[in-house]
Amino acid sequence: MAEDHPDRNRRKLYGRRKGPKLSQRQAGLRRTLLSALAYVPGGDPLTQFPNSVREVWLEVGFGAGEHLVWQAAQHPNVGLIGAEPYQMGMAKLLTKLEETNLNNVRLYEGDGSDILQALPDASLGRFFLLFPDPWPKTRHHKRRFLQMEMLDQLARVLQPGAELRFATDDKSYLRYALERLMTHPGFDWLAKGPGDWKNRPADWPPTRYETKAIKGPPTFLRFARRAKIAA
Repeated sequence: MAEDHPDRNRRKLYGRRKGPKLSQRQAGLRRTLLSALAYVPGGDPLTQFPNSVREVWLEVGFGAGEHLVWQAAQHPNVGLIGAEPYQMGMAKLLTKLEETNLNNVRLYEGDGSDILQALPDASLGRFFLLFPDPWPKTRHHKRRFLQMEMLDQLARVLQPGAELRFATDDKSYLRYALERLMTHPGFDWLAKGPGDWKNRPADWPPTRYETKAIKGPPTFLRFARRAKIAA
């Protein structure tokens, strides 16, 4: 692996888990549907999906779950793991899933790094981090998900050629993410021109945040895990 970057091994802190009080329906879905779809970190993730699933993707911080549900519906042979510590976000996704017949989604109500640390090498076909909290204050940058140690984990668990997809509307986080992704020896930027990061790809559906709460022009980054990583 490359030389140590200054933010490797920093402690990671994340935002709140609880928000507004859940409705009776939402609370019920957390007790029933979330239990049925719960993902347990550890071991081969394929064993937690139906036999028809041939590949596993992970989305960390899925918000209200629009993107996750769309990807699961479009790729029935892919298992989608969604990690979200915020209870209301999880409740909103459960409401969407209750109205579908999708059987290729598994959910983890907690820190996505728990999943990454427990995954076997080269076990993911794609990773999504879309419009995460930018933690704009400098003293809070250590809370940002894309730390160098997290990229180490992603390089380990992503299959060669697998995509890491990142989106943000925060210029500070964009610079921060590009600095780390371009420095890390495990990833190659797939962009060939400005349109590749200014325009949302066709297989990258918009989220509620992107359509209603966005603060500036979004940027869509696609990086591929290198086939070989320099020592």
